Formats: sequence, structure tokens, C-alpha cells
Amino acid sequence: MLINTKCECGHQNPVGTVLCEACGLPVNREEAESSQPLEMRYEGAARRSQKANPNLLDRIWNFFSSVKVAVYLIIITLLASILGTLLPQVNVVPSHDPAAYYAEEYGRWGEIYYALGLADTFGSWWYKTLILMIAASLIICSLDRIIPLYRALNKQHPLKHETFLKRQKVVYMGEVDDPETWLERMQEALRARRYRVTREGTAMLAEKNRFSRWGPYINHVGLIILLAALLTRGIPGWFMEQGIALREGETGPIPGTEYYLQNLKFTELKEIGPHVSGQEIQFAFETEAVLYRCVADCHNPLVEPKLEEIMRHTIKPNDPLVYGDYSIYQIDYEFLPQVTVMTLKVSAGDEIHGELVLDLMDPAPSYQLGGLEIELTGYYPELTNIDGAPATKSRLPHNPAFIFEISRGDGEKETYFLVPFERYQTRIAGSAGEPLHFEVTDMEASLYSSYLLVRVEKALPYILAGAFIFLFGVVIGIYWQHRRIWVRIDDRRLLIGAHTNKNWYGLRDELAKILHKTGIETDNQSLDNSGGIRT
Repeated sequence: MLINTKCECGHQNPVGTVLCEACGLPVNREEAESSQPLEMRYEGAARRSQKANPNLLDRIWNFFSSVKVAVYLIIITLLASILGTLLPQVNVVPSHDPAAYYAEEYGRWGEIYYALGLADTFGSWWYKTLILMIAASLIICSLDRIIPLYRALNKQHPLKHETFLKRQKVVYMGEVDDPETWLERMQEALRARRYRVTREGTAMLAEKNRFSRWGPYINHVGLIILLAALLTRGIPGWFMEQGIALREGETGPIPGTEYYLQNLKFTELKEIGPHVSGQEIQFAFETEAVLYRCVADCHNPLVEPKLEEIMRHTIKPNDPLVYGDYSIYQIDYEFLPQVTVMTLKVSAGDEIHGELVLDLMDPAPSYQLGGLEIELTGYYPELTNIDGAPATKSRLPHNPAFIFEISRGDGEKETYFLVPFERYQTRIAGSAGEPLHFEVTDMEASLYSSYLLVRVEKALPYILAGAFIFLFGVVIGIYWQHRRIWVRIDDRRLLIGAHTNKNWYGLRDELAKILHKTGIETDNQSLDNSGGIRT
């Protein structure tokens, strides 16, 4: 079906045009006969989303070009973001078993939160899909409007149809004795107000601050850059926010990297804060840390990795360890006493062989004690039983157990199984001589576990750039208005129509002052035509 979009002025408009590109007369006959002020959004230009017979691609375009759809997407994403901040995200949880952590810390609600995937909201596929849909909506919304708007504003004609002028919200009608002289005075008054004036015979177009029309689209560009920067967090190496827990003296890997971090010492700092009954207020804490790079055996769990020290730094809440793209923050700590070194007195009857010092976090494979050669053939930091065989629940020495193979120098070897905290020891293999006895004589403990946050944010410059561009668009849109004044004189009959994208009261006042400069006295309220067409 062919649609006739040719205006009575003779101009052929594209399909979907609301107002004639040349004279401004409404293309639709019913709209042309209306008496209400014209709808001037996007200058009445044809937009793709208004296509009469859309195909599949057009329907997709129409869906994303809808402002209503964009608002719904933003609201859904906002609600999802709120849910994602109710509990800590899984990447900052200091636990090797997140499911157990959420259940233990937050109970049934924590289990549900983790089961629904909300613990990884910002890394989930559905959240990234929402971000992509918002970005697509911003891009398509902008293209659907800015291209027709740019074309319409770029080819404006000073001479407009009387209906177009009479159906503006600000209108003046009168007569002038000498049109040419009056037009010259009008032109001078407009230019004094920083209007750019174009004349065509006895018709005139005055315009200023057109750039303010691009404010919303500059906002969109800033938001698109922001969203793109957020999506770069899925690129390996661009973003990391990983929580790790290290006890005093413990060295552990930074997940996903070649680096290791050691907690040399944790210290609570106490200083005098605001005066509260003269009490000393604890308000800070710090971790003496060493950063290492793994140079060999990094991914072999059976071999101790070879580490190269990079730097040392005392990490405080507002003073992170910074190396390259990595920033390591002190975010929390816990008073959690844990035995780390155990001393055993080894004897056989009345004969004392000496004291065996065991580092429970990293015990040595063999020891020399007097005339004894001791090999550690089995170590279970947290003893448990699996199918009748000893095993460990975790790497932390909550209930350590040892299997020692001992040679007394006579060539015979004997094997002992020892659980010091349970005061259990037995010789499971070896000679029938006097058995060895192991007695705990001393223990050293770490008292704190330090919680650290490792962060990499390479997209931060782009996020800041997007935010700056967005604010720049906001400023343009708030502090400037696009104003246009059309003048038409037929014989001595004067008709003026004016339009602005906002602040109609300001435009009315300004037009009244401009007319005063030309010798026409009028009340600014009399210029108000928001009620309908004038005759």
C-alpha cells in the first residue's frame, strides 16, 4: 500500500514524517485540522520505529527503541543489583566452601541466597544479559531519534506555513507599517540576544543553543561507555575482586594469578578516638604482608612452589599494597586462635631423646633428633576417617595427626601413629623394643586470621570517562535551552511563532523583551498559546 506523504507545498516527505520538512504543516489530514499545539518532538521527522509495515528486524528495532522498554530494563537491573548487595558476593567470601559459608553465617536465608545464584549476581550470565540489553536499548533509542533530528534541524526553512506558526505554544499576531524596517530592527534585537538569524524575503528564523538538544544523547554515550566498561570485567585480567583469608605466618596463592601472599604478622592498633568516658577506642588494624611471584611448580599440588619475593608492605584499611594492576586491601579480621607450632618431647622409658619441633602449617619431611632419624610419612591437619583410612577435612591444623617412620640407628625401622590433641599414640609397625613416647611440652599459636581483598580494575579510566561524559550531557541539558523564533510577514500582517525544548516561561519573557526593542508592546502572558490555535 502506497502512502502519500507529499505536502501541499509540493515537498515530498519520507514515509513516517509527521510535520512537513519544508513548511511544517502536519502531513496527516486529521492532525492538520486539529487546533491543539503541535507535537514538536524530533521535529516531526520520520523515524524507523514508526515504520508502517515492519519486518522482523524492524520489530526488534522497535522493541529496543521504546523508552518504556528501556525504563523497565533499568528497573529490573536496579532491583537485581539491590538483591546482589544484600549479602557479600561469593568472590569476596573468605572461604574455600562458599555454600557452607553462607549457610553458617546467614542460616536458611543464606542457603536460599546462594542456591538462587544471587551470591554471584554481578558475574552471572543473566545480569550481563540485562546490561547488554540496556546498552542495546540506549544505542537504538539514540540512533532512532538523533539521526532524524539532526537531518531536520540541519535543513530548516525560515518560511513556515501559517498553521505551523499559529499552533506553536508561544505566538504573536499583529501588524507592522514598514515590514522591511521592522525586520531589520527585529534582526538586531535577536542578534543582541545571541540568536543566529536566517532571512528569506519577509520570513525569518532565529535560533540559539541548538547544541543543548544533543545533551540527552551525550548522556547516552556516557552510559554506553560506562556499560561497556562494566562488561570488560568479563575479560580475563581486566577485573578481579577476590577475598582471601590468611592466618599469621600463612602463605597462600592469590587465585587466578601467579602471585602468592604471606601474612607475616597481624596487629590490632589502638588509639584514642572521640572522647567516650575516657575510654581507649580500638579503630584500626594492619597486616605485615609479603608479595611473592611463583617461578616454578606453581600448579602442582604435590610439590612446594618456588617463590620469588617482590615487595613487602604493611596493609592498613586505607593503605593497600599496590603492585602493577593489583591492589590488596585490608577489609576485616577475626580473632581465631590456631596452634601453628607444636613441640613434642620424645623419650623411651627413662631415656630422653630430645624435643621435636613441628611447624603445623608446613612441617618438614624429615628430622634428626639425637640418635633418631625421623621421617614424616603422613600428615593430616584435621583428622577424619574415610572408609577406615585416615584423611583430613581441611588444611588447618584443628586436630593434627602424624605418621612417623623412625630409625634408631640399628637398621630397624618402626612406625608410629600420633594424635596429640586426643593424647593418642600407637606403634603400628616395627621392633618389639621399648616404644617411644611423645609428649606435648609447648605450643605456639596464631591468634588472628586476616581478611584481605585483592582487586584489579583496568576499566576504571573508562568508567570515569563515561561518568564525566554523562555529567557533561546533564549540564548541557539543564543549563541551556534550544530556542527558535519564526517570523512571517504577509503584506503588513505579522505572525510570530516560537518554540523551545523547555522553560516556556523564559521564552515568553524573552520574546516580549525582543518585541519591545522593535516598538511592539505586549504582555508576556498574551503570548501564551498553550490552549489552542489562534485566529
